[in-house]
Amino acid sequence: MLASPTLRSAVVGDGVLDDRTRTAVDAFDWVDEDGPDRALLGSTARTLQLLQAPAAALEFDRIGRMPHAEAERVPLSLRIVGIVGDRLGRDRPVSEPVLNAAIAMFAEDVAVVRRDAVDHGLFERTDDGAAYRFAR
Repeated sequence: MLASPTLRSAVVGDGVLDDRTRTAVDAFDWVDEDGPDRALLGSTARTLQLLQAPAAALEFDRIGRMPHAEAERVPLSLRIVGIVGDRLGRDRPVSEPVLNAAIAMFAEDVAVVRRDAVDHGLFERTDDGAAYRFAR
């Protein structure tokens, strides 16, 4: 927003707004007739800093219920599996209990996340079904 001179002027200055800019500014819930809501903006900035911190995962609950719609659920499942892969490593088989525990840190419905990953080629099950390997 600050990169756009028109939006910057609309939020912090007294610029005359065209319809498009007025629509964009009206969508900001942290801007009112008196300008930016500094308390809300400060709170948002602190939340964004928290999200970037190494301990961010400790500040939020696990996903209690995965979205039912495949278009929403699958990208979320694949993102979770990507993070798990980054943390566990992708070069060796991972036992099902270890994989389940890693996924469970992010989502309660471990089976759905694991199944989405298998269905979309991120995991391959070993022949005996006891472990998973990240697809290459």
